[in-house]
Amino acid sequence: MTGMSRRQFFRKAGTHAAVAGILAADVMTIDANPLGIPIGSQTYPHRALIQSGHFAELAATLTQIGVQAVEMCSPFDYEEFAPLKDGKAVKKVLADHGLTCDSGHFGMHELRTQQAASIAWAHDVGITHMTTATLGDGKDPTTLDDVKRAADEYNKIAAAAKKEGIQQGLHNEGFEMTSVGGRRTYDILLELLDPSLVKFQFQMSTISRGFVAADYFTKYPGRFYSMHVQDVDLKSKKAQGPDDDGRGVQVPVGQGSIDWTKTFKAAKDAGVTSYYVEQTMAFTKESVEYLKKLKV
Repeated sequence: MTGMSRRQFFRKAGTHAAVAGILAADVMTIDANPLGIPIGSQTYPHRALIQSGHFAELAATLTQIGVQAVEMCSPFDYEEFAPLKDGKAVKKVLADHGLTCDSGHFGMHELRTQQAASIAWAHDVGITHMTTATLGDGKDPTTLDDVKRAADEYNKIAAAAKKEGIQQGLHNEGFEMTSVGGRRTYDILLELLDPSLVKFQFQMSTISRGFVAADYFTKYPGRFYSMHVQDVDLKSKKAQGPDDDGRGVQVPVGQGSIDWTKTFKAAKDAGVTSYYVEQTMAFTKESVEYLKKLKV
């Protein structure tokens, strides 16, 4: 979850939506919500409220629309989250609004330079899963050795985190979306990162780059523990800007090109245990309503 690419992404998010397909009649219900676990929301799209000192108001709004869990971002490498450096206070605000939080995003810079402080903040909030958006530093790998060095470094970071009761995770952003030697860097990382130390969180909007979550969940069972939930209308003719990061036109969940029944079935079999809607507030409201009714 890199700052600039996401700012560009949400600014470019589309408002035109295709009509969602009708769910199959013979699906099995799991506590009404897909996977039978709380509907979550990543707080990054709502960072302006946090930066302006309205974290409690954000928590109240998310609760009102049906969100039950949130994923935070570190106050150390995410400047908009700097007001939240008191982890215990963050935990109290969330608890006061009936929200849980066991997952957060942390920058590679802080994991390299102040991992102990980041872990301490995570413990104060109640976070047990620390994910980084990308292993890159704004520079794409050009050789397999580049990928190996990144994987070796992250395995060491994850080993240190494990000793503190933390599960380290990896998202998929710029670095992971590249190819090296004719292979996807993401696929190589799935081989190089230690399964006992690193789990993966799938960014659903990367379907616009040819990355299909259900395929990865099926091919790599047990490697994925989470999803960032968005939908993308791959058929939209809406013009894309030069800085859209290749993500396509984002729409509320259920109104785009992703097969959500197939996705959640594969996620369940693969061991995914959390998912977080990561969209503008308007889209989040519509997406949560869809997820409440989705039967898998």
